[in-house]
Amino acid sequence: MPFINPEDGHLTVLNLFKTDTRDRVDTLVKEMKAIVDTAAFPGWISSTVHRGEQNPGTANFIQWRGMQDLESRYNDSEFKHHTVPVFREITTYVRLMQTEVELSQRHPALGDVTEVSPERDDYTVIEILGVKPADQGALVDALGTAHSFLVDVPGYRSQSVLRGIRSRNLDGGRGTLAAVGTDNDFVVVYSQWDGKESYDAFRNQADAEWSSARRAFDTKRYSLITSVDWNSYRAVHTRSAAQPVAA
Repeated sequence: MPFINPEDGHLTVLNLFKTDTRDRVDTLVKEMKAIVDTAAFPGWISSTVHRGEQNPGTANFIQWRGMQDLESRYNDSEFKHHTVPVFREITTYVRLMQTEVELSQRHPALGDVTEVSPERDDYTVIEILGVKPADQGALVDALGTAHSFLVDVPGYRSQSVLRGIRSRNLDGGRGTLAAVGTDNDFVVVYSQWDGKESYDAFRNQADAEWSSARRAFDTKRYSLITSVDWNSYRAVHTRSAAQPVAA
């Protein structure tokens, strides 16, 4: 199963898709599963499909050996002339994000590694935080401090922080991709909880009930971010390369 580990050195690509109906989510998941089940791309390591819970959509958590392998995939004729048109047809929003894992922290009771798998019952929350490139490092550092108070929050399991490298969408024309924003202008937070009830209780807790550590973190975070986009998910399908791919 895939693991989130900054020491692995993988290029992690998070493909975020939104759509307008639950039926189209079914179609998205079906199309993504078909790609994952036949993946044999040079440098591809793993893919884990997530189905949107809070809002209609999907996320695909993909690990690659490096940037060159990903670019080869994007330049492939099948990607340009089949994959891109299919997803343009069934989505209202697409963002393909290249990232590096900066840190991955877990509740002390959950061991030494963060696993991403449909065999687990994690309620997964993915946040995309916009940030000025000059402030990206400070935001990553601030997010790392959240673990100190999250370990005391009922239902918290893990939090991984991924430094954004660049984003694209499907609007380049003729199957090509277009840049979204500028390089290094976002950070991804991938967190796991024991269920929706626990996460909602944490998210909706009254400010007056916050710990001093959470209040300090929140103040710092909001001084750095320029936008927030989030959704909750369940991992529904995963597959890894048959042989390990050297970084």
